[in-house]
Amino acid sequence: MPSKLALFASGSGSNAENIVTYFAGNNNFAFSLIISNKAGAFVHERAKKLNIPSLTFSREEFSDGKTILELLRKEEIDYIILAGFLLKIPQAIIDAYPDRIINIHPALLPKFGGKGMYGDHVHRAVVEAGETESGITIHYVNAHYDEGNIIFQAKCPVLATDSPDDVANKVHALEYEHFPKVIEQIWG
Repeated sequence: MPSKLALFASGSGSNAENIVTYFAGNNNFAFSLIISNKAGAFVHERAKKLNIPSLTFSREEFSDGKTILELLRKEEIDYIILAGFLLKIPQAIIDAYPDRIINIHPALLPKFGGKGMYGDHVHRAVVEAGETESGITIHYVNAHYDEGNIIFQAKCPVLATDSPDDVANKVHALEYEHFPKVIEQIWG
């Protein structure tokens, strides 16, 4: 019986689509649900194309975790993947899914992590700090932003001439290459 996975995404959902596409034809994984906190997020369009139900929950509905947790249990979700999800995961969900929720962060943690450090904010901070490398960190989710145990990191160079967009493009390439493979390694 395949493991049932839920994807949480707040934006365009390119990582979510990449993950689902990677596992197409793999009978070990079933993507049962995409959850977002933004009704207008493009991830919902991707979900339609991928034939995966997607739902939106407000920050208030999400905050205590009870409604989400009921849905996850009803759908018999085994694992949760955060793919560009911007809300903090409630403790009730973390407690129900210990070491079964992973996140990808667009920098080499512990640098450039924490509340407000996502997407272009991270890449801009990396460039402004004069860093010579950046990358991705895949980690388990705990009660603190970007502080869960690190599962995997991959690096890319940051050149003195790189703009935040240049860094973003390099980091996205690493995300697309490694995130599905790491999921397969830890939960396959």
